Amino acid sequence: MEAHRIDRMVSQLRARDVMAHRTETGVYSFGIRVVLADGSEALWTPGGPAGLDAQVIRDGVLIGCIPHIPGSERFTDEQAVEAIATARYTEDGLYPTDRT
Repeated sequence: MEAHRIDRMVSQLRARDVMAHRTETGVYSFGIRVVLADGSEALWTPGGPAGLDAQVIRDGVLIGCIPHIPGSERFTDEQAVEAIATARYTEDGLYPTDRT
């Protein structure tokens, strides 16, 4: 996703009191990093054919994810901001990465 589009979405998230930042996800590819109250971070990859999903990391360790949101590949910026701002980041709301 383009940097200027991510910057607009980050501004909208910050206006909603979400601690959001632009992050690089690859060469000329950007996502949104949301810092959570417990020190964890949600790394969102918004837009494009893959849609919207996030990995949640604490102390450098992947602790869970928010799986692909159905239909999110067609979300407007406002819909993506709403999904990110209202996501459940509690451990019981995450899809676990360890299934043992």
